[in-house]
Amino acid sequence: MVPDVLAEGLQVIFVGYNPGRASEEAGHHFAGPQNLFWPLLYEAGLTPRRLRAEEDQELLLYGIGITNLVSRMTPSSADLTDAEKAAGAQRLGGKLGQLKPRVACFLGKDIYRAHAGIAGGRVVAWGVQEAIMIPGVRDYVAPNPSRRSTIPYTVRLATMKELSGLLTYDR
Repeated sequence: MVPDVLAEGLQVIFVGYNPGRASEEAGHHFAGPQNLFWPLLYEAGLTPRRLRAEEDQELLLYGIGITNLVSRMTPSSADLTDAEKAAGAQRLGGKLGQLKPRVACFLGKDIYRAHAGIAGGRVVAWGVQEAIMIPGVRDYVAPNPSRRSTIPYTVRLATMKELSGLLTYDR
């Protein structure tokens, strides 16, 4: 089990698909040795130093939280059922509505689609989303930090830097 890193009043809550094997074994988010989440946070200026997965609770000090659409570990997000994703989206909406972060950052377009109830074929752009799903919470979509993703690192970093600027600008 990988516990959420959440509190009220956060600047941003990152939303992943679900824990992978390494995260489940470690009990911490983005624990895979090749996962790019931690270097991206640091290089984008969201944390003052590069944290390690076992320091995920320290994110709260920087106004950052983490949760997942689905809490069940699977080797791949493709192993999740549509019913799990729909139930996860409902739970996620409740969490975000209760905690009211300034921004919910979905780490992948399909995660956002599940949250927003958007059909799989509909185009979703990186960055701020126009639709308001939860009043007072801005939705932002960034590429998944997994090394399995084919999105170039430069694109991933650019979206994280944009998020960092959005959080700084909106303060």
